[in-house]
Amino acid sequence: MTIDPRQFHQVFFEESFEGLEAMEQALLTATPGQVEAETINAIFRVAHTIKGGAATFGFERIAALAHRLETLLDQMRAGKRLLDEPAIELLLGGVDLIRAMIEGARQGIGIDDEAQVGYISRLEQAIKGEAISPTPLPSAVTARPEPAPKAPAPGWRIRFRPDPSILAHGNDVVLMFRELSGLGDFQVKADLSALPSLPELEVERCYLAWQAELRGAVERRAVEEVFEWVADESELEILPIQGRGLPQPAAPVTDEAVPSGAGEAVPAVAVPKAATLQEAVRRVAAEPGGSIRVSIEKVDALVDLVGELVITQSMLSRLKGAVVGELGERLVAGLNQLERHTRNLQDSVLGMRMLPIAFVFNRFPRMVRDLAAGLGKQVVLEVQGESTEIDKTVMEAIGDPLMHLVRNAIDHGLEQPQERRSAGKPAAGRLSLSARHRSGSIYVEVRDDGRGIDPAKILDAARAKGLLSGDAPVDAEAALNLLFHPGFSTAAEVSDISGRGVGLDVVNRNVRALGGSVGISSDLGRGTLFTLRLPLTLAILDGQLVQVGGSNYILPLEAIVETIRLEPARLSSLAHWLELYLLRDDYIPVIHLARLFQCREAACERPLVVIVGYEGHRVGLVVEQLLHQQQVVIKSLESNFWKVEGISAATILGDGTVGLILDISGLIQIAGRVLGETTGWRPHRTASSEARP
Repeated sequence: MTIDPRQFHQVFFEESFEGLEAMEQALLTATPGQVEAETINAIFRVAHTIKGGAATFGFERIAALAHRLETLLDQMRAGKRLLDEPAIELLLGGVDLIRAMIEGARQGIGIDDEAQVGYISRLEQAIKGEAISPTPLPSAVTARPEPAPKAPAPGWRIRFRPDPSILAHGNDVVLMFRELSGLGDFQVKADLSALPSLPELEVERCYLAWQAELRGAVERRAVEEVFEWVADESELEILPIQGRGLPQPAAPVTDEAVPSGAGEAVPAVAVPKAATLQEAVRRVAAEPGGSIRVSIEKVDALVDLVGELVITQSMLSRLKGAVVGELGERLVAGLNQLERHTRNLQDSVLGMRMLPIAFVFNRFPRMVRDLAAGLGKQVVLEVQGESTEIDKTVMEAIGDPLMHLVRNAIDHGLEQPQERRSAGKPAAGRLSLSARHRSGSIYVEVRDDGRGIDPAKILDAARAKGLLSGDAPVDAEAALNLLFHPGFSTAAEVSDISGRGVGLDVVNRNVRALGGSVGISSDLGRGTLFTLRLPLTLAILDGQLVQVGGSNYILPLEAIVETIRLEPARLSSLAHWLELYLLRDDYIPVIHLARLFQCREAACERPLVVIVGYEGHRVGLVVEQLLHQQQVVIKSLESNFWKVEGISAATILGDGTVGLILDISGLIQIAGRVLGETTGWRPHRTASSEARP
């Protein structure tokens, strides 16, 4: 039975990308000019692994390039060359080129030959001991198709020994051979060596094997399809026919020269010693050790099933009081146990989607290095909390927002070395990325110690753009929030890094689409801090059910501060659905949800006010009744309906009805907008929530 190595390509691609990332991180943290044996050995192992894998799966150009990098690294291991700054830049260029070539192989496209020829030329100079010329960035992956595939083999030799039970399963070898004969010139010979004597013969067992030749321009896949239903339970070999004018089996790759695809011969790669392809495959399969790779689609499907299980468990929990006596007690005990198991299963499955945020942070050292060099600045990057875990969907969505913030910090925030020295600062600016868990959310911070943001400059730009009218005073926090307005920018010049006004509004919009928020604080002359607050997961949340206008709504449990009985004497009316409430010598806005959502307002002598908070802001929500707490599965409202202000999502409750999940941030914004229009007052923000750089 043959094994198609293409089924292992995806594993090779993923492991190669991970190895290249580790190689890049090692190069970025290396000290130029010093012999760091551990660092060089780590980089060498990555190049060697990629070389062996690429050769095994037939990616000769990748294997040849990795081999030449391995040669240069071997010189460094032997002390013949230092890992100096030019060498680091050259190796980083090799990382970029191999990454582009692997991505091209995965997509079935190639990169410009010019990029490969130029880089290999510089690499050969370094191997010969010559001075290393500057390394330009390799060309991006282009949509140039790979060379046309070779013509199908004009003949195949087939050896087929089916499982003895093939006839009992309804498969007919005669029909398979009839199908093959329709593809070309087909000749077959039976192998009778396993045929028993007549008394021992079982009529439903197959004792025969066959050797056949199929001649003609037939694709291998067409031959495989004939045996598709029996291949897993049979011994099957499909090999090109050897002979004059016919394709020969690929020769093993050795250290002799092989074409590099760049016009010169480059020593090729020695394939890891393996007697057969099957042995090589087993070796690759053993590499993951105690882990396996599972597609995100399968994990998402499992998360959805667990979500449905949570809904079913909630439905069953409503039966706890329906049965009395001993049977009822047993039912309650069983339901309680089901609830515990459901919670544990949910935590385990959601944990499968959690990844350390280092997967995002690791892309920035290289970017910071390149941007700082291009701008003539010195930047020290500090990373904290990289082991903080975050949902994969959330992590994928924050990559671009963080990219905007880091680029802005380097371009606008950090000063040139001479400017920093004049201000009494170190020549090298400091940029930090940090992540931490707090109060059921993830907080990601981007902080710099640069020039800070001048609120006066923002206000002048806002008035020039017509965003503000008059000379009414605006506090610093409101001025900073103007940076999130679409198209707003204070940059004097537009560069290829930033200044087009399409950055911070995109950051704000993308983060809010995740149910998060962006905060900004700045100290002029000392630096700026951006804080991204993100949900732990987008699948399930702990909620408090409340009744409003006869309908059930869900409040995120983490947002609830306290609950009080409404005292009408403490209310000051502003609008039909919005009032101010005096709570311990402090006025907070109170929203009558039934009026806001235009529901039938149920009669209630003393309604409840649920005080909720978000990013330091507080607002009271008038509800008729507090129900129970439960986990709810978040269902997107926009994909099935449309965006409703004040509502973030929906869920299915235990009784099968749909409940709406309240958007606390959106409700606070609604209240703030109405209050600003009527009184100029803004929602209360606690002092403890103020962030300082």
